[in-house]
Amino acid sequence: MRVLITGGAGFIGSHLVDHYLRRGDEVIIIDNLITGKQENIACHIGKKQLEFIKQDVCDVVEVKGNIDLILHFACPASPFDYQKYPIETLRVMSFGTYNMLEIARTKDAKFLLASTSEVYGDPEVHPQKENYFGNVNLLSPRAVYDEGKRFAETLTVAYFRKFNLKIGIVRVFNTYGERMHSGDGRVIPTFVSEALKNEPLPIFGDGSQTRSFCYITDMVNAITKIVQVDYPMPVNLGNPTEYTIIQLAEIVKRLCKSKSEYKFLSLPDSDPKKRKPDISKAKEVLAWEPTIGLEQGLKKVIEWFRRKND
Repeated sequence: MRVLITGGAGFIGSHLVDHYLRRGDEVIIIDNLITGKQENIACHIGKKQLEFIKQDVCDVVEVKGNIDLILHFACPASPFDYQKYPIETLRVMSFGTYNMLEIARTKDAKFLLASTSEVYGDPEVHPQKENYFGNVNLLSPRAVYDEGKRFAETLTVAYFRKFNLKIGIVRVFNTYGERMHSGDGRVIPTFVSEALKNEPLPIFGDGSQTRSFCYITDMVNAITKIVQVDYPMPVNLGNPTEYTIIQLAEIVKRLCKSKSEYKFLSLPDSDPKKRKPDISKAKEVLAWEPTIGLEQGLKKVIEWFRRKND
């Protein structure tokens, strides 16, 4: 296949690049590198199967040659990043999504949208199923991401209904793994990087809020499965095992053999109190469920951070 991956220098995007290049496919990356890192794809630069276009997807209206599949993963994904780049986040999920859908339509390519568990906001339903419409404060600082992804889902389904475009939508829950950056504000890279230095771990609120963490190889496995099935509605992807933030901190400290203390901070506006995917649909449609437990995945991530910091 010839696969176009937007945001291909980002965390999940770069792992998808690895997957399709290993398969022997041709890969085109479009990434303006405002949050992606060229080091994430450095091992592939110069390969004849790879084309890297450093450009904002909001400005890309044409790509030469045939395309079989578009994976639209371009978007600042951490709270620090999308609050630093609020307009860019809204633009990439509106103009950028429109441009990629138009390219998919003209090339007769399948289009996969990377949506997010954040479409559920601070949920009043637990665990979250795909038929839950969410509880989003559209004026909160987080809304640029939440509402941007919700709009992108609506636009993608509109293309399916009007043009019969082949589409898929994945609602990605908290995912972690190698190539995350310690300064992006997400909890696992923050905890690991600080624990390895024996620095205080920042805990927002009292740490009783919950999250569910999916290791990157499980997530890539699920994403690559969904492009092979004909299912045009959203599918939750994540690990349904739920942890409080305090529990996560204790596990990270133990695995890092860290002496870190806790630093309690005010809870951010509209921060979700609970987050846990119902993955019944993924089991039904994809015959998929995660296989990597949190401690198993964390050991890999901790080792990666150790090597990176040596």
